[in-house]
Amino acid sequence: MSARIYRPAKTAVSSGRARTRFWVVEFDPAERREAEALVGWVGSGDTAQQVRLRFPSREAAVAWCERHGIPYTVDEPHERAFVPKSYAENFLRRR
Repeated sequence: MSARIYRPAKTAVSSGRARTRFWVVEFDPAERREAEALVGWVGSGDTAQQVRLRFPSREAAVAWCERHGIPYTVDEPHERAFVPKSYAENFLRRR
């Protein structure tokens, strides 16, 4: 069982970044998902896929994985490029 440590990106439908401050530990799937013959639902016997742990910092998430002996990979976040704009720029004379 291996884990992935990352900081989630902002959702496309919202302007807020409330859930992007924490680092998340997710476990990689150990079994493949299959459709159940009777009902048709998709599932697997691997319950670790349902677990998402949140940590306040990258170091805390890495320390937790190392303490429990779980191999991990860290995905660094892509910082957004913020370009400050002002209303007055609309009226500047350009040549």
